[in-house]
Amino acid sequence: MSQLAEDFARDGAVCLRGVIPPDLIELLRQGIDANIAAPSPRAKVASRPEDPGRFIEDFRNWDENPAYRRFIFESDLPRIAAELMGSRQARLYHDHMLTKEAGAQQPTPWHQDQPYYNVEGRQNCSFWIPVDPVSEGSTLRFVAGSHRGPWLMPRSFMDAQARWFPEGSLADLPDIEGDPSAHTILGWPLEPGDVVCFHMLTLHSAAGSDRRRRVFSVRFLGDDAVHAPRAWTTSPPFPGLEAQLPAGAPMDHPLFPILWPTPSAPKGQAETLS
Repeated sequence: MSQLAEDFARDGAVCLRGVIPPDLIELLRQGIDANIAAPSPRAKVASRPEDPGRFIEDFRNWDENPAYRRFIFESDLPRIAAELMGSRQARLYHDHMLTKEAGAQQPTPWHQDQPYYNVEGRQNCSFWIPVDPVSEGSTLRFVAGSHRGPWLMPRSFMDAQARWFPEGSLADLPDIEGDPSAHTILGWPLEPGDVVCFHMLTLHSAAGSDRRRRVFSVRFLGDDAVHAPRAWTTSPPFPGLEAQLPAGAPMDHPLFPILWPTPSAPKGQAETLS
């Protein structure tokens, strides 16, 4: 893992082969299918009506989806996250389901994740976990080293609107597709059991998919992560959290349990924000 940690620190994205055993992959498939069949109020369709393949996302369901909960708490990902982040602990931030049905044409544009969130800090990581084979053409692509910053303007994926930070307050993304040779682009074809881990500031994108692509993403925070309340609705939203965690406070809340080094199995559902 030491070489992977070095690669993660340098590039902001690494691929881990075969780290999820088949029984947990099957459990995760069941959780994703249950999630698709009964989406939460936070779910959204991220493809246009005329797209031949739907792209659906859903967020923050680990406390309601038993398969998600078991997967997160029983997998080795919290330990791996702590090691890659160089952190004493790994705190669960949130889960994110992303499914592109066969024929989906809607690309996921280049973006960083952290500007959409309500956290600040350098120690963080996201795992991107497919339960279907992912071809090189439909996998995530990353700009190596972009996690070192700066923060870039987050925009809505469908209409490129600045709905988070005010227009002009952050620099816009470079034209990566217009000049790909100016960047080192990483991306890996994946099989179930493989995992990609990336920093929340690493620029990444994905094309559509010619076959069904079910993915589960789980995100972890390290020692230096603190709450950063926003004046706008974050993605995903955590309504009411600002009344319970002041700005700059550690993310010490039942919604964000510490899973490494001492896993604390959830007792019932996590506290619901209002």
